[in-house]
Amino acid sequence: MIRINVFAQATQENLTKAIDVAQTLAVASQQEKGCIAYDVFTSVTRPDVFMICETWADDAALQAHRETAHYVKYVPELKALAQTKTELFNF
Repeated sequence: MIRINVFAQATQENLTKAIDVAQTLAVASQQEKGCIAYDVFTSVTRPDVFMICETWADDAALQAHRETAHYVKYVPELKALAQTKTELFNF
């Protein structure tokens, strides 16, 4: 399985919209074959930070995810609203 943690930091002006985009992406992604989990968490210590945690069954599922219409639409939108850092883990 593959775990992806996306750490995002947004300005006060962009924070609500960025979280909305992340949650919209999560709802759509949770319906995909091979998606084990896809959640958005807001920080309790830093109000400008949130995290997306994704778990995919395998590389094929992750690649298929990256080709979906919602990924193509919302990931660039999220990156325009927030600074992101992505970490991938195999387990």
